[in-house]
Amino acid sequence: MQSRIQKILDAARGRISADAVFRNSRIFNPFTCTWEEGSLAVKDGLVLGIGDYAGKKEYDLAGLYIVPGLIDAHAHIESSLLAPREYARLAATHGTTTVVADPHEIANVAGAEGLKFMLAESAGADIDILYMLPSCVPATPLDVGGAVLEAADLAPFTGCKGVIGLGEMMNVPGVLAGDPAIQEKLALFTLRDGHAPLLSGKDLNAYILAGFQSDHECTTRAEACEKLKKGMYIFIREGSIEQNIEELISIVTPATVSRCCFATDDCHADLLVGEGHIDRCIRKAVACGITPELAIRMATLSAAERFGLPDRGALVPGRRADFCVIDSPYRFVVHQVFRSGIPLVQGEFLEPAAPPSSFRCRMPSAEEIAIKGSGSARVIGLVPHQIITESLTRAVVGKDVPDLSRDILKVVVCNRYGNDAVGVGLVHGFGFEHGAVASSISHDAHNLVAVGTGDAAILSAIGEVIRSGGAMAAVIDQEKAVLPLSCAGLMSSLPFPLVAGQQEKLAEMTGRMGGIADPFMYLSFLSLTVIPVLRITDRGVFDTELFRDVPLFVKEE
Repeated sequence: MQSRIQKILDAARGRISADAVFRNSRIFNPFTCTWEEGSLAVKDGLVLGIGDYAGKKEYDLAGLYIVPGLIDAHAHIESSLLAPREYARLAATHGTTTVVADPHEIANVAGAEGLKFMLAESAGADIDILYMLPSCVPATPLDVGGAVLEAADLAPFTGCKGVIGLGEMMNVPGVLAGDPAIQEKLALFTLRDGHAPLLSGKDLNAYILAGFQSDHECTTRAEACEKLKKGMYIFIREGSIEQNIEELISIVTPATVSRCCFATDDCHADLLVGEGHIDRCIRKAVACGITPELAIRMATLSAAERFGLPDRGALVPGRRADFCVIDSPYRFVVHQVFRSGIPLVQGEFLEPAAPPSSFRCRMPSAEEIAIKGSGSARVIGLVPHQIITESLTRAVVGKDVPDLSRDILKVVVCNRYGNDAVGVGLVHGFGFEHGAVASSISHDAHNLVAVGTGDAAILSAIGEVIRSGGAMAAVIDQEKAVLPLSCAGLMSSLPFPLVAGQQEKLAEMTGRMGGIADPFMYLSFLSLTVIPVLRITDRGVFDTELFRDVPLFVKEE
């Protein structure tokens, strides 16, 4: 009896039939960035080659295009508001067959139990979900949430199926200071993702020397070029608000494409449903001026090579037959997806198991969120389509906040872990004229955060989130819209069409508030103290350049 390998070898040589042959197609080769007309043959889930093969099952693609399965180089699944299996069901419809994810959102909330939840919920998903273990839980020593994960806590996961490396290292000061705890985490893996927004010069040299190989935080072409020249992989990000393709895509050339990939980082379900996943990145990159071939190379082989995945990323002999059929390299509309050469049939919705809950948020009083005093105040300035902020100063009288004429709104952060801390600050850029929004998603500690045009509205929105045990809520007078997030206050337990539908209701209400589009995503990053410049936590205002808490009023220093 022939062994499996002998059968595959004989099929590759044309001596026996392939399992499937895809005729009259144009197959993309990312090694040469060219298209080859012909027939693609598959056996036992592996590519045999392109040629004159006979198959037990044959498909006539009538001149359509075949590209390798798309790969997302960096994502936080929790940011989609979907549990892993449901996220996979949605991503697969857009031609994605592999996602490299960092589960540090749920790890900050639920620690090792949160990691176990993500791994268990990823088993049997419609796509491959590979994990980089979270390197910064908490994001900084000051921002302890529901857990602290040291190297000893991560070590038991290093042998788990689907765990491939160490996730984004956000503690740049710790890296540059040679923190022994970080060194212990580095020893766990040779594959390590970086996170170094605006870092340059000799400090960037030291960060790379410490062992970090990639960055997805570039916001300017100059920043990306410097990191690229110094040997980093550049993940060009296009999330719900972190939109960097237009600024950065010109760095991609035939000489640099092997070091450039796409990353969605933080994308809500409604964007994934309405506009797509990595296919959306390809379309935008092409619209911004690069060739479809370079864009598809970024989305396939470049990502596979960066993560040491020699079994995917190209449709050449011996690699997995994961691919999608598209209408045109320019339009890039996905017609059908195949995994291991078999048509992907979307799996049924399975309600996720309940992860550990750490949501113990107390309702703050009106007195606790009041701003007392007056003078020159620090104001967080939103930057459209970015998660970095500006550090503004404005003359403020506390009792007159919010000041809608100058778009200065109050922002409140309530500790979700039961310690009763409440931080209050000011923010410019939301542009609300009515109401308030609140959410239990606020990177990375995921305390409750709210912004609004008055204290009553802010407290009402906070109350809706607390009553749901974690949610996204919008309030205008007595009208309310709420998306409960029953999975750790981060993700919904509902199927993706219902989640996207609930988001549409939230978007309709926030649209009537006036101001910036997608306010919940901007809201979710106001507390992230590893992104420049000014932030708000349950302790109050935080300056990332000084890397410490600072008073709201400058004169208090």
